[in-house]
Amino acid sequence: MNRDFIDSKEYKNVDFTKKILETADYEYCNFVNCDFSDSDLSEISFVECEFDNCNFSMAKLYGTTLKDLIFTNCKLLGLQFDKCSPYFFSAEFLKCTLDVSSFYKLDLKNIKFKACSLIKADFTEAIMTGLIFHDCNLDKAIFENTHIDKADFRTAINYSIDPEKNNINQAKFSKTGLEGLLIKYNLSID
Repeated sequence: MNRDFIDSKEYKNVDFTKKILETADYEYCNFVNCDFSDSDLSEISFVECEFDNCNFSMAKLYGTTLKDLIFTNCKLLGLQFDKCSPYFFSAEFLKCTLDVSSFYKLDLKNIKFKACSLIKADFTEAIMTGLIFHDCNLDKAIFENTHIDKADFRTAINYSIDPEKNNINQAKFSKTGLEGLLIKYNLSID
């Protein structure tokens, strides 16, 4: 089956809940104010695309390729990034809402999170070596058997990480964030 290759196209104000996005390879495309909520984006390939102010909430990502993408001010609620193609998975999330999303067992070394909400996000068994959570809210995010060596949590808030259940060698935390590492001990920290 031949797939279409779509290069350097701009999509503005498109409601993909009513108009299905063609299963194709998209490179260097820009999507602005588009609604992908509950859409099936399975097997689509996005390479070096930018998404600005788009809604992807509950979209299906089975076998979807996400490579070198930039998401700005996007709503990505409940996405199962762990269902994406694991090859070349890389993206930058700026001021995005990724609450209740799953990154289970993903290699996140090439991912950047800046000023994002990641409430109840699942990072179980993910590889996050060197990852930076810059000004991110990680309230109730799940870290179990996660490799967060050299990751930077200094400006992140509300995280709870059990050092006994995660690899945190050389990870960076602020003094005010140490409570998130000690919460299981039910200590009173002033």
